[in-house]
Amino acid sequence: MSEVADRVVLVTGGASGIGRLVAERLAALGARLVLWDVNQEALDQVVPAVEACGRHTAHGYVCDVGRREYVYEMARRVRDEVGAVDILINNAGIVSGQRFLDLPDSKIEATFRINTLALFWTCKAFLPEMIARNRGHVLTMASASGYVGVARLADYAASKWAAVGFDESLRMELRRLAPGVKTTVVCPYYIATGMFAGVKSRFTSLLPILDPATVADRIVRALRRDQPRLVMPRLVGLLPLARSMPVPVFDAIADFLGVNTSMDDFVGRDSSRRG
Repeated sequence: MSEVADRVVLVTGGASGIGRLVAERLAALGARLVLWDVNQEALDQVVPAVEACGRHTAHGYVCDVGRREYVYEMARRVRDEVGAVDILINNAGIVSGQRFLDLPDSKIEATFRINTLALFWTCKAFLPEMIARNRGHVLTMASASGYVGVARLADYAASKWAAVGFDESLRMELRRLAPGVKTTVVCPYYIATGMFAGVKSRFTSLLPILDPATVADRIVRALRRDQPRLVMPRLVGLLPLARSMPVPVFDAIADFLGVNTSMDDFVGRDSSRRG
């Protein structure tokens, strides 16, 4: 079990969406929250709200996690002003939602900076102290798209496949280096936070658009239980098995479930607010 009370928990993309909801729940459990986000105005509103949920002072820092020099500088500030980070929640993420050939190069690069490379920079910044103490936890927000490619999500799905691989490789290394440091990867279907506004599900009983509060509850539970992988809903957990089928069969199943038309009416939200 990962202890939460009085631990320093850093949440990237913590000023909105799942990041904020998870932060509020962890604060209520007695954690000391540090929120990183690119949106100063949102941080100014969210930090007091998170603080009000618990008994510790919450801290907010403007940080573009896609820029490693910012990550390393802010990590030093957190260490000096708050203390060593015990739990790192890599939640920040962006989505383009365009057909591959319509994607500007700049958006592809931004997707990988935020969704993938940021995982490397934050872990490099905070893992050494966790390993030295043989205690800590790294939670990575990936996606069901980390298991299956989806039309209009070429950059996003590729970035999340990388996130799933990163978590797995990190878990294997930590088992030998510092078995007291745990990892969790979260792979949800679409969540109704606004990030994927406009997406649809053909069979809502099998692939529901997920309720943010429920997702946040399950993430906190998985974190506290040291659960290595959280997949939502259960059908997503069958994807690795389905991949053993012939490609035409796999593609037909995805089409039948409406996976590749799910983004047809995608609207999304301002990518300056991540998570």
